[in-house]
Formats: sequence, C-alpha cells, structure tokens
Amino acid sequence: MSNIFSNFPVGLQFWPQARRRARNLQEGYSFCLLENSCDTYHFSVLADASRVHAAFNAFALSIPEEAFFILEFYTSEPNASDQEPPAPTIHYSPYMPIPEILAAIEPYWDRMMHDGFVGFGLANNRSSQEMFYSEEKVLTFFTDNHLRVTNQLAKAGIPHHQELKLHTELGHDHLSLLCLERESLPDCLQGFSDRDLDYAYFCREIVDNLGMYPVEESLSFFFSRKEQMLIEEILCQHPNYEEFAEDDFGALLLDWNDFVQECCSGFDGDLWEYRMGLQLRDMLQHVIAACEDPLKSRILEVLKEPDETFRQNLVVNRKRLDNPGVISTDEHFWYSGVIRNAGHELRRDLIRDGWYKP
Repeated sequence: MSNIFSNFPVGLQFWPQARRRARNLQEGYSFCLLENSCDTYHFSVLADASRVHAAFNAFALSIPEEAFFILEFYTSEPNASDQEPPAPTIHYSPYMPIPEILAAIEPYWDRMMHDGFVGFGLANNRSSQEMFYSEEKVLTFFTDNHLRVTNQLAKAGIPHHQELKLHTELGHDHLSLLCLERESLPDCLQGFSDRDLDYAYFCREIVDNLGMYPVEESLSFFFSRKEQMLIEEILCQHPNYEEFAEDDFGALLLDWNDFVQECCSGFDGDLWEYRMGLQLRDMLQHVIAACEDPLKSRILEVLKEPDETFRQNLVVNRKRLDNPGVISTDEHFWYSGVIRNAGHELRRDLIRDGWYKP
C-alpha cells in the first residue's frame, strides 16, 4: 500500500489480483448522515500518516474538556484453520483531560499508525463526538458539527471526494509490524527493537499507562447530541434520577454491564450495594419507557447481552426482591430471585432480611 501514497501505513498488503485496481485509490474524505439520524454525520478518511496525525489531533483538541481513549488490538494470531476470523479486543480508558491522553499516546503513535493489528480512537459521549483509526487504516469521525470537521480536514490537506473509494472494498491483508521485513519499515520505526514493535507488548503498555479496561463489542454505541439531550430531559423529570441527568448515559450502560459481570464472578458487596445495582437498571428502564424508536431499540440492543447474562444468573425466581413501594412488572426481571454467586455479606443480609434460611 505504501506505493500508493508517499507515507501510507505499511501494515496493509493487497492481494495480487487487487493491485491494479488499487492504483485508482486517492487521498480524500467523504461524509453522510449516520443511519437513523438527522443530525449526526459519519466521515470516512483515507490519507497518509502525517495528514491523519494532524486531523486526529485537531479533532481531539476540539472536543470539550475530557474524552476517553479507545484501543483495539488482536489478542490471538489469525489461524487459517479457524472458521471465524479472530476479532480484536476493545479497551476504553476512563475520561481524562485530552492533552493528557495525547501526550500519553504520542510515543506510540507511529507504531499504532502502521501496525495492521491495531486500531485506536477518542470519544466523548456527552458531546457526541468520536473518531477511530481502524486496523485497516481508515479514519472515521462521528459528529453533529460536520462543518468544523470539513474545515479541520481541509487544514490537514485532505481533499473532499464524495465518491471516495476505499481499499476495504479490495482484497488485502492487514499485518502486524513483526510480519514485515525490517527494511520495509518506515524510518520512524527502524530504531525499535522487535519487542517494542510487538503490538501485544506496546498495546499492553498503553492499557496499563491509561488504566484501560476491556469492553464487549456489543457495548460499542454512539448517541447523538440530540439523543443525549432527550435522555437528560427524561432523567431530569424523575425526582430519583435527576442527579444523574448530566452523567454520560453511555457510562451508565457500562456501569450496568460491570455490575452484571461482578455478579457473575462473585458479588462481594452487601444487600444495599446490590440494590444500588438493581436501581441502576430501574433508571435505564425508565429511559427506555419514555423514549421512542429508533433510540429505544438501540438502547435495548446495547442492554440485550448483559440483561440476558443477568437473567441466567438469577435463582430462587419464585420470590422477588423489589424495594418497598416499587410496583413490580414482568419487565423488571432483575428483581425476580437473587444471583447465585452471592458473597457472604449479601447472603448474610438476605438471611437477616428473611429471604431464605441458612
């Protein structure tokens, strides 16, 4: 791929039958409205490494206050005998000041940029802005301010081509840096040792440095600014939930998933802490009941996997654990029974509460 643009990432190689068609590729970007959205745009960008770096930093610095870093990398090597190709593992950092994130990833930039087993990005759910540079080396943006992004791309020297052709439509392989001959690496990578060029090693360093945590692919989602404002309004109208109205709704969805995972592995908290987790799901259900499609369906899709996992972990389903004064419905399945992996504190409190006899 490096023979197409002067400094295009080296971790991509075309299949022989696709090389002739690849000569028609050119730098540029295209954009369109995101599916099922009237105010959020999806940009696709194909450009050399230096222009991508400039566009990435410009977009990052336009995000207000904080953001979280996204890192995807493969934890297993592809195997020709596998029926399904391996999928990368997704990691998120906590929300952090953007200059702090940019400073932390700068030493790794060239390696992340060129390695075909690594993708990375930055997002702020509250401001409905996200960008991601995939392992296939396409830069994408999601934003409701398309004029600002077009201006940023123009300043980076990336032209607009609405009928932009991407190499993802052609046969190709994306390779880790260690799969490439040392002499084929760009000058910026020549001084690194094999260990430092190993994506599994340097990605783990980034994960540790930024305190990142793995996230299921099904929990990757994007809400527009308009949708975020609607959710905030819904929460503000409920006296028990208004204090959460200004929180990142995406973080609340992830909190529910974290609670479910904790319950599956062994819940160490007491009954009060367990009820707090259930009440978080109450709040999510309140939002679902108050909004309409397509937002309602998208929230339910995000919750589908953790909800089913929690449902399967419930035992003693003949009894309910609803709080006093709460009207139970079949929708509120999370109160039907109690988790099987209750720790000693939760089990002790349930015994005291008359839930079951020791």
